Amino acid sequence: MRPLSRFTSDPHPPLRGLLFDLDDTLLSHGRLTREAYDALWEVHGAGLLLIAVTGRPSGWGEVLVRQWPIDGAVTENGAVHVLRDGAGVSVRERCSPEVRHARRMRLARLVETVRGVVPEARLADDVGARRSDVTWDIGERVRLPVDRVDLIAREIVAAGGRTTRSSVHLHATFDEDDKASGVVELLGRTFGVDAGAALRTFAFVGDSANDAACFAAFDTTFGVANVAASVSRLVRPPRYVASLEMGAGFAEIARALIGDRPR
Repeated sequence: MRPLSRFTSDPHPPLRGLLFDLDDTLLSHGRLTREAYDALWEVHGAGLLLIAVTGRPSGWGEVLVRQWPIDGAVTENGAVHVLRDGAGVSVRERCSPEVRHARRMRLARLVETVRGVVPEARLADDVGARRSDVTWDIGERVRLPVDRVDLIAREIVAAGGRTTRSSVHLHATFDEDDKASGVVELLGRTFGVDAGAALRTFAFVGDSANDAACFAAFDTTFGVANVAASVSRLVRPPRYVASLEMGAGFAEIARALIGDRPR
């Protein structure tokens, strides 16, 4: 990882947009600071497309796309797209309703299995706003010991599911999506950006292991300073790292991007 100060001096193509994670990247311990929100508006004002790319539920995405200066949201780790549609929003799942129903039934059985193996585990409080996955709270309201988190992860895999882990949640899904594939599809379908151009001309900023797919796929990637806690679990770390954590680090990265824009 290179310090963020190297970004403007390193060669890179002109950027068309910024993709960003929410928890512990834009948000600081779940809170949106004024500094981070102002930075969103500044990036928007500089003419960059803004897409939230998050493990948070599609229900969150519907609110954010309505209220924030962003162009869309890829939610539930890639599975659900949310876009502005006139005065409202449109929500698109990446599989058919029939497939989604079958997967929800499998997730319900998985929840019961985990309850029997790790009875102290608690589902995240945003689970009711989700369409494609189930999440357990491992660091938001409660701190679940690592060995118990690992045990849940093993149960997910044993059931044929996939798991990703953020700074606050452990996710279980039977979908094949990840953040990178989800956002590349959205950029192509909605903005006409082919996959190669998307990976070259959109930057990503994140902080944790469930950002691994985007850190590996995109050419220009940034980590807020607290990404250091997740580097050992990343196949490819972010190319640049801010000196500050969470929302303050996001604002630091935003300033670097805006300063790099042609006048």
